[in-house]
Amino acid sequence: MNSLFDRIHIRTGTASLKYDARREVFGRADVIPLWVADMDFAVPDAVQRALTERAAHPVFGYTIHPESLYESLLHWLATRHGWHIGRESVMFCPGVVPSLHACIMAFTEPDEAVIAQPPVYAPFLSAPEICGRKLLLNPLKLTEGRYTFDLDDLERCAAEDGRLLILCSPHNPVGRVWQKDELQALLAVCEKYAITVISDEIHADLIYPGIKHVPLATLSDKVNIVTAIAPSKTFNIPGLGMSALVVPDKADRAAINKAFGTLHVSASNPFSIVAFEAAYREGAAWLDALLEYLAGTRDLVRGFLRQYLPQIKMIEPEGTYLLWLDCRAMGLSDKQLKNFFVQEAGVGLSPGAMFGVQGCGFMRMNIGAPRSVIRQALENIAHAAAVYNQCLP
Repeated sequence: MNSLFDRIHIRTGTASLKYDARREVFGRADVIPLWVADMDFAVPDAVQRALTERAAHPVFGYTIHPESLYESLLHWLATRHGWHIGRESVMFCPGVVPSLHACIMAFTEPDEAVIAQPPVYAPFLSAPEICGRKLLLNPLKLTEGRYTFDLDDLERCAAEDGRLLILCSPHNPVGRVWQKDELQALLAVCEKYAITVISDEIHADLIYPGIKHVPLATLSDKVNIVTAIAPSKTFNIPGLGMSALVVPDKADRAAINKAFGTLHVSASNPFSIVAFEAAYREGAAWLDALLEYLAGTRDLVRGFLRQYLPQIKMIEPEGTYLLWLDCRAMGLSDKQLKNFFVQEAGVGLSPGAMFGVQGCGFMRMNIGAPRSVIRQALENIAHAAAVYNQCLP
């Protein structure tokens, strides 16, 4: 399927955030956009077919969640991850970020704190304060190019009324896929201090060869764990805005429903339902081909940086299509770093500082694009770096 992923799709003029907001975000409309986390690949044929068939019906009324929708999700989790859950545990939601807000409101009181582990997806840092809670930071540790949990510091957070931990698993942006022993050690602290965990696992299907994702909820029945899942990142349908929570406890489901009820938001629409189901039912072969393609692109970036841009080091990713680039050796401030990539190289990346101060000096690169686009971006960066170095005194 390489030809499928090599194909260029013109997205400009489709109300695409990634493309049509470039001038607003970067100050110029011609950067190569490798920032926001959606891919430039066509969705699986089964998804496009399901959407086309649904669009052919001329009525788009209110929706329900058919039994077949539950079945597709349960079958996917069982066959892809060996995770067997009951239908009653599934709650369909209008996206992962709204779900984070609902869970914060459901599981914490205003005088309690929410724990996040930066550098991490920006809404993890903003959601607690938006919901009127205190944010506690439990930064990841970076040692010899590899990130790990700081469990001693997590105990400090627990002592400061940290009652809810938002876990990113696999991790965005650093690319870690937490291993079983790491997760068990994390859960031991959570059990000791009665910390509830919201585990964001929407990148769980995007795992590189030789690595295995372990659903957190399969490791403990003593810690209160709510898991966020979605086909959005896996099958490139985030614009359809539908996700699910796996919530084993009935009282927890009621509390989350109450939080969502304050806004009376719909979890789905006629298109999100059919795309969700089709992706999980028929998307496995497409995903396998995607993972092979992404691995090749990751290898391309690694090799290019080593040969032509040794001052930029790639933190080795175990999952996701997001690369975490350590640019600290360039000796630039975050403002200068962004200016270098945008103005000198013409490449739009996500500044590491948006993921917390622990991301200062880093940039996040989205490689979910045709390989020719990634190669061009790398060549642009290398040329800009060469010019920049010549200008140094």
